[in-house]
Amino acid sequence: MRLLTVFLLLLSSSISTAQANYDAEVVVEGLDVPWALTQLPGGGWLITERSGQLIYFKDGKKSLVQGTPSVFFAGQGGLLDVELHPDFTENHLLFLSYAKGDAGNNALTLYKATFNQDAMALENGTDIFSITPGKDTPVHYGGRIAVTNDALLLASGDGFDYRESAQIKNSMLGKVLRMGLNGKVKADNPFAADDNAAFVWTLGHRNPQALLFDVQSGVVYSHEHGPAGGDEINIIKKGLNYGWPVITNGKDYSGANISPFKEYPGMQQPLLDWTPSIAPSDMLLYRGNKFAELNGHLLVTTLKTRELRLVKLKEGKVAEQVTLLTHLDERLRGIEQDQQGDIYLLTDSGKLLLLTQL
Repeated sequence: MRLLTVFLLLLSSSISTAQANYDAEVVVEGLDVPWALTQLPGGGWLITERSGQLIYFKDGKKSLVQGTPSVFFAGQGGLLDVELHPDFTENHLLFLSYAKGDAGNNALTLYKATFNQDAMALENGTDIFSITPGKDTPVHYGGRIAVTNDALLLASGDGFDYRESAQIKNSMLGKVLRMGLNGKVKADNPFAADDNAAFVWTLGHRNPQALLFDVQSGVVYSHEHGPAGGDEINIIKKGLNYGWPVITNGKDYSGANISPFKEYPGMQQPLLDWTPSIAPSDMLLYRGNKFAELNGHLLVTTLKTRELRLVKLKEGKVAEQVTLLTHLDERLRGIEQDQQGDIYLLTDSGKLLLLTQL
């Protein structure tokens, strides 16, 4: 049934190419393994470099922000996401996710600090949350942060060698975790009564690379890497199980089947499946007028297919997919929009790009 469902979904969400309609101009070059970006209320940008630096960028000038935590920079680990506290204008607080530890024992960790723009430094920084148990692999961290109306969400990967942990509630691997802005457990979490699973919001994830809260609709979207196939977009809802590794359309990299199941009772089907893989890396639900035809739709950066994938939504379903920017031949890593509705992209080659329309 899952194969039939995916086949019908692909038929109903045709993929087209719009190469000539969009381009991108280089805003800055020379970034070192950039991973995420967020705009400050005053218009400047904070950009994480996975090798451990936080960069402030405004008006063509880059500045190094001091006071970042010491990261485990190996494999897919390092300094990952950056998000602002909802009251940043008043308290100047921000959140960073990063890999902490060493090759033998490392974990995705959440760091909270005050950004002193005059001193170009983070102050009073402290770890407020860390994934348990630790692991000895430098991959599949997840790491994306989303700030909702009343909580923080943190997407955790399965650690690759620990994929069965995604189905074990007392492991934080392969989960979307929910906590207060202080890193403490929320009393209305679905498993809050179980101390070992109190932070778990959803389970059954492989390696989430996007996590976003749409203020207008209240919907939380995520996407994650499958293995060889089985990349997914999911709508994240309290207490649900998204199936990994019990159900998947992907295969192991050896070509072997991971599971005989494409669907299973109590486990969710994705909003969209990509088989073969496109390797999604970040995602934006665009809300703006500058690109009116993109308003209300998802924009997905990709690594393997080196494109910006437009996923058009209609009544909560995927209606169409459009490939953009393949002519750039860039591994696109991050995406964000500014207060004016412009769209910015990060590349693995170290560039910040501005989307343009021809």
